[in-house]
Amino acid sequence: MIYYVEDGKNIRDLATYALNQAGFEVVGFSCAEDFENACSSQMPDLVLLDIMLPGKDGLEILESMRLNPSTRHIPVMMLTAEGSEIDKVQGLDLGADDYLAKPFGMMELVSRVRALYRRAESPAIAVGGKCKCGEITLDGEARTVRVCGEPISLTLKEFDLLQMLMNNCGHVLTRDHLLESVWRWDFAGNTRTVDAHVQTLRQKIASASAEAASMVETVRGVGYVIRP
Repeated sequence: MIYYVEDGKNIRDLATYALNQAGFEVVGFSCAEDFENACSSQMPDLVLLDIMLPGKDGLEILESMRLNPSTRHIPVMMLTAEGSEIDKVQGLDLGADDYLAKPFGMMELVSRVRALYRRAESPAIAVGGKCKCGEITLDGEARTVRVCGEPISLTLKEFDLLQMLMNNCGHVLTRDHLLESVWRWDFAGNTRTVDAHVQTLRQKIASASAEAASMVETVRGVGYVIRP
């Protein structure tokens, strides 16, 4: 079951028709309130979210979903205005699994939805357990990070990125690998997303310890590694 939140009736009806023809069951909503009421009765398998909505917008809906244990696992694709990179970055940072810029083709939408379903069926990143690297301690169950004993606040993707690096301590991970593992993308994405998140991650670690932040190293032309 796919829930599609879009206030534009024409595009909502067209996308719903295309996805139905491709064999998916889709229910459309024009606002957050109707979507959230439907979730209380039946959880979807996947959610398509337009960003510009009346009342609560798509980013606010996404943030609520990722804070709710019953919905945080549901794959979400954000639909953004063409060229609005800030919306893409905000959506990915809040935990979106994919994004598609308007105007989009119905064949591409169907293809992206199929890819999201495939990724949802594949093993996810391990989230449990504790790990320590130098002065950085990460608790996967509690989703907390401490640097030199001081707690630091990370976004969903910053946490997942740090966890991936720490679980592979000493091993260089390429940008493409990080996109695929942390953002669950199986297509060529914009690796600037990884660079931007590493930069903010370093800044937050450095607020507690500059030495700890220096452990997150850039391997020029390849990717990133964390070294104790």
